[in-house]
Formats: sequence, C-alpha cells, structure tokens
Amino acid sequence: MLMAERPHVDDIPDAHAAAEYIAALSADLGRIARRHGLATLGYILDMARCEAEQASGVRPEGGRVNGKPRGE
Repeated sequence: MLMAERPHVDDIPDAHAAAEYIAALSADLGRIARRHGLATLGYILDMARCEAEQASGVRPEGGRVNGKPRGE
C-alpha cells in the first residue's frame, strides 16, 4: 500500500480498520529500519505488526518471518 492510498487517521472507522492500518504501516517502518541497520527497532516494529495483524484477524502475508519471505 502506498502512502497516498492510506487513509487520514481521522477517517479510520473502527478498531478493525485501525489494526489493519497499523499492521501495514508498521511493516513498512520495520523494513525501513532493517534496511538502515536498525535491527532492534525493526524487531519491535515487527512485534507491533504481529499484534496488529492478530487484532485485525489478518493473516501474515506470504508466510513472512521477521518481515522477510521464509527461507531468505
């Protein structure tokens, strides 16, 4: 999801939608953190993503582990 496609925070209608938004945003932020050598921050953001995915009922995309495809 591109930043331009993300809703304004005041337009998020309910907890489910908020959790989906937080999952997507924290996944992006985790990738940025790891790309720039911020491993601990990347890990914390991955934990936030996992919690948000669980709260929203969304399954993790493509069997990812720590934001990376399995086997990578």
